[in-house]
Amino acid sequence: MAFAFNDVALAEFAVWEKKFPNDENGRRSLVIPALWVSQKQNGWISKEVVEYVAEKTGTKPLHVWGVATFYTMFQKEPVGEHLLQFCTNISCSLHGGEQLLEHACKKLGIEQGQTTPDKKFTVMEVECLGACGTAPVVQVDDTYHEGMTIDRLDQLIEQLKKD
Repeated sequence: MAFAFNDVALAEFAVWEKKFPNDENGRRSLVIPALWVSQKQNGWISKEVVEYVAEKTGTKPLHVWGVATFYTMFQKEPVGEHLLQFCTNISCSLHGGEQLLEHACKKLGIEQGQTTPDKKFTVMEVECLGACGTAPVVQVDDTYHEGMTIDRLDQLIEQLKKD
């Protein structure tokens, strides 16, 4: 089945579309927000999403794929309902980021980069979330959880399991 924006995504895309000039450069710049809207709807950037975004932005699929693969915020494979990204860069690492990642994997019974069998959680290690002053940081979906501790992580995972 081909991908297409639902009504909510169409409305959001229309808002973005008005922010860019309707010329070649503007259309190419529209690719990032179009991919973002697509990922919010689809959960990841599939081949069908790439083709649809290229059509909607008047660009080539190769350009869209190049943008999607350049930015780590775009998932190129399906992920769980909740994406847990653990920063293990220097500041977060010094404050326990690696231990948080290991703890989450053990608690959920998966390895880094895997998704739980119920498709509820995907755990990923990321290089930097840009919040060094409040390390360690875990990004859950689109929300930062700063100054994370093992206890707070356990509470967060339990709450996400209930939702």
